[in-house]
Amino acid sequence: MSTIEPHAKHHVKIVRQVIQEPADQISTKQHDAFHHISQVISTKLGSPVAFIAAILLIVVWILSGPIFDFSNTWQLVINTCTTIVTFLMVFAIQNTQNRDAKAMQLKLNELIKSNHGARTEFVDIEDLTDSELDVMQDQFKLIHEKFLLRSEKKKLQ
Repeated sequence: MSTIEPHAKHHVKIVRQVIQEPADQISTKQHDAFHHISQVISTKLGSPVAFIAAILLIVVWILSGPIFDFSNTWQLVINTCTTIVTFLMVFAIQNTQNRDAKAMQLKLNELIKSNHGARTEFVDIEDLTDSELDVMQDQFKLIHEKFLLRSEKKKLQ
């Protein structure tokens, strides 16, 4: 029987399996480059420094108003800039959220798979219809209510 030393380091082995993509899909290199760019943009533009820079840009724009007589062009500059940045950020943020959601689903699937008492139909639960999800939610409400009843009975005893 082995014992674990109190200060022993535990190592986590990450297994990566190479899966060939069909020829009609975007190459892995291009996909990874887009993900990397999206991740960097989301991280940088979600930082406090970017927020302060945006506030400073707006202040400079407001202060430049009297110089340009608050013209339509002056207003158009800020409207165009914010529209372009917003439009591009939607794609960067969505890519990052999709990847995070997929990673979370895979982690949960692994936990379900490793728990022998868990129902395996939960592995692909994100593919169910809304009505099927409602049925499962109702099942969990019943489970929770039964749990509360058992807890109350134990307290009374």
